[in-house]
Amino acid sequence: MAGLWRKIFRTGRVAEPAPVRPYATPAQGSVAAELAGSVQVRHVDAGSCNGCEVEIGSAFGPVYDADRYGARLVASPRHADALLVTGPVTRNMAEPLRRTYAAVPTPKVVVAVGDCARNCGVFAGAYGVAGAVRDVVPVDMEIEGCPPRPEQIVAALRGLTGR
Repeated sequence: MAGLWRKIFRTGRVAEPAPVRPYATPAQGSVAAELAGSVQVRHVDAGSCNGCEVEIGSAFGPVYDADRYGARLVASPRHADALLVTGPVTRNMAEPLRRTYAAVPTPKVVVAVGDCARNCGVFAGAYGVAGAVRDVVPVDMEIEGCPPRPEQIVAALRGLTGR
């Protein structure tokens, strides 16, 4: 047993150093500085095909674990700092999206996830589509892809938290 302890002390730390994380300062006037290192996220499906939802589930799952960067999914918009909106906004979801946006306390951030949320994607011009997310509520950040990879979603959430 003593030989094992000697080997551990001789070897030292084997893990690589943590990457440098840019922290936002209040002087930058960014939302990350106002959110103070954590962000509570409410997901809103405005009419998507559920491809983006699978990737959001992966981003918050055990592999990509967005929670370790201070991002957490919440069930109520009243507890949220940010909205993750997926899909083109359908006519039936335009008013609920506006109400959800109004229920989020300030400072609030809206993230359009996926090509459909950004510019209606393949659903552009469909009779049931009211438009992109930015046509209904103000959008602060967009994540491209159909669907976007979990790494992109986690990177955007890290940008919100300043980590």
